[in-house]
Amino acid sequence: MLIRLLAAVLMVFSVSAHAQDKVTFGLDWVAEAEYGGYYQAVANGFYAKRGLSVTIRQGGPQVNHMQLLMAGALDFNLGGGRAIEFAAEGLPYTAIAAIFQKEPAVLIAHPGVGSDDFPSLKGKPIAIGADTRNGWWRFLAAKYGYSDSQIRPYTFNLAPFLADKNLIQQGYLGSEPFLIETEAKFKPRVLLLSDGGYRGYANIITTSAKLIADKPDLAQRFIDASLEGWYSYLYGDPTPAHKIIRDTNPEMTQAMLDYGRAIMITHGIVDSGDTETMGIGAMTDARWAEFYQSMAAVGVYKPGIDLSKAYTTRFVNRRVGMELKR
Repeated sequence: MLIRLLAAVLMVFSVSAHAQDKVTFGLDWVAEAEYGGYYQAVANGFYAKRGLSVTIRQGGPQVNHMQLLMAGALDFNLGGGRAIEFAAEGLPYTAIAAIFQKEPAVLIAHPGVGSDDFPSLKGKPIAIGADTRNGWWRFLAAKYGYSDSQIRPYTFNLAPFLADKNLIQQGYLGSEPFLIETEAKFKPRVLLLSDGGYRGYANIITTSAKLIADKPDLAQRFIDASLEGWYSYLYGDPTPAHKIIRDTNPEMTQAMLDYGRAIMITHGIVDSGDTETMGIGAMTDARWAEFYQSMAAVGVYKPGIDLSKAYTTRFVNRRVGMELKR
């Protein structure tokens, strides 16, 4: 009888030991190289190794993952770029890891027309979207003397830019420059926002204060596995992640995936600065404070926001996954 009881207990323990916590994670755009580390963590079993069964949901223009996070349909979301707004509004959502140490937004200009750096863009037409106008545009305008009279409508296609050599437009480091080079057959002048002094993090993982309070171990396991995925994706074989990305988003070409990964490595988008000593995903109080102060100075944020409500470094800065860098 005792033997049977022990066998039953061992069986229950074995099943529970192998049961995995289900996690749903929302991206802020469709599957592409800029999310390669997460897909690598799925493909190479980093999540599974930590007892997690992770479902990654693509974002897109018709998807509001922040609403889904608030409704409890997502456990984690790439919505941390709004972390300071959450704190200002008293919303219980917190940034817990900054995967991109540099904002990959860019301004793109034609070569050979004198638009070679940020100061040279003063007075020239620049196509930007409404969100940009109320965000990093204000930082650039204050620093380089731009005016709103320069703003032109951003149509989310390259036709106006290609038709007008004097037009500058916003873009994304791993996207528009590649399309211009491959389709228009010339290399544009690409100005990375971080090179212009913008200090915001990007690709920031957010979760609810409730999850942090109730399931801190789950949050830690998710972050640790994600960081391992990013090291593996950047410094190992990216093929496993690329296969999932292309299956998820058939419009994504292998050439664009290769370009996106290479450009992130070349520009230190993921691994640079603080990550060199603290690991991918690093965040610091000083960096958050610097960014907040710079944006409050140009009216993007109100003064007096309690930054401690916007983010926590509890789950990062532990050098997790650095052994995979080679």
